[in-house]
Amino acid sequence: MTVRTRIAPSPTGDPHVGTAYIALFNLCFARQHGGQFILRIEDTDAVRSTRESEAAILSSLRWLGLHWDEGPDVGGPKGPYRQSERADIYKAHAAQLLERGHAFECFCTAERLEALRKAQLAEKGRVGYDGHCLSLSKQEVEERKSRGEPFVVRMKIPATGVCVINDLLRDPVEIEWQQVDMQVLIKADGLPTYHLANVVDDHLMEITHVMRGEEWITSAPKHLLLYQYFGWQPPVLCHLPLLRNPDKSKLSKRKNPTSIGYYRRMGYLPEALLNYLGMMGWTMPNGEEKFTLDEMAQSFDVKRVSLGGPVFDLAKLSWLNGRYIRENLTADQFADRLVEWALNREYGVPILKLVQERVERLSDVLPKVGHFFSGSPALTEQSFAHKKLSLDEVKRILFFSSRRLDGLRKWDAETLKAELERLGEGLGFKIRELLFPLFVALSGNAVSTPLYDTLHILGPDLSRTRLREALQALGGLSKKQLEELEREYRKLPGGETEGA
Repeated sequence: MTVRTRIAPSPTGDPHVGTAYIALFNLCFARQHGGQFILRIEDTDAVRSTRESEAAILSSLRWLGLHWDEGPDVGGPKGPYRQSERADIYKAHAAQLLERGHAFECFCTAERLEALRKAQLAEKGRVGYDGHCLSLSKQEVEERKSRGEPFVVRMKIPATGVCVINDLLRDPVEIEWQQVDMQVLIKADGLPTYHLANVVDDHLMEITHVMRGEEWITSAPKHLLLYQYFGWQPPVLCHLPLLRNPDKSKLSKRKNPTSIGYYRRMGYLPEALLNYLGMMGWTMPNGEEKFTLDEMAQSFDVKRVSLGGPVFDLAKLSWLNGRYIRENLTADQFADRLVEWALNREYGVPILKLVQERVERLSDVLPKVGHFFSGSPALTEQSFAHKKLSLDEVKRILFFSSRRLDGLRKWDAETLKAELERLGEGLGFKIRELLFPLFVALSGNAVSTPLYDTLHILGPDLSRTRLREALQALGGLSKKQLEELEREYRKLPGGETEGA
């Protein structure tokens, strides 16, 4: 048997370090067994998926040094490798399940399902689909289809019994079938959900080992049941521990920078970041903390993965990055990396265009553009002193601006301008007042390069992080304040869609 593993990211946002972490372990497992590593794009969310996000994912993983044997960019014998290009495959397999009696059409409206959910919550019972459409006759189903009524396809779940999940890293996990929802497999738009597409693709692409985050353990019964319904041998499951914030919560962009792009823009070396991700939950046999990808692949043993939640510690990553800079690079190589990082024409020319009309000597340039080439500004409460804005108002602006930019998928000066102007109107601030805290957060100064262009050039990762760090520099927000501001934000124009 040839070992085949895969990573299957969704192109719906910034490339996440958690994606790289899972990809690294899948790659090392495949290489250690002389197998293949596949990259598949799970873009069945037609509303949120973008080709720009897909390109960023591929670029970020390549930058880290992770390379796949098959994928949407390199091809392969099991393609296509984008789920959006495999819709007919999923429909055919859903039809098989309907024909065999393992699935059913559900015509329940969103209103009925929401009322059901509220009733179940009020009764403090299990929340899930109640099987309302299970009893529909074939004739009634066809009549409702002929009238054009929208429907989804759901899978049937056993009413009793227990699903036993065997895992490479754990004792068998048992989940009662009555706790498993009747999962939607095909949405009303005809596209599959993750669960059907995942199983069909893994089988057709001959994936032998599914290594993914432990949050997917509760979905395993649905997947294993689908394998049983199709009469297929399921792959070996391995649920890896999730990356954690220092407070042990799941790593999230609200508490820590999570985008690979952030670490790239901050000047971390790709080999150091990849090394650090390898340390998350795994150790070399000799205990050495500094190792290459090849060394990890050669020594990899999945049994050495620790189930304790690995804490993503920025200080430890910076320490390791410093070792790589000092121990692995000559002065000439260090200079080359510096030029490659930021002192290049592609990054530098757009910045110089912002200040060219305002300088008289070349020595005037660096003081005006230093915020594009440095870490986060050193900020205090005094940095945000303003004759019209109180400290609480500055915090509100930083919070609401951060929330709006978090949900923004298109990142250019024109879009940023429109969204922030709309936010200012919703909050009742003049645009100059709204932009003041943003200037300070991004550059450390009340006056800086044009704000919308600055946001565009810094990019979403660095911009969002600087706004969050500025809020923390002002003492942050209590849990109660956060809840109140979240409620207020959702009432603002664009608040429900987070600026998307």
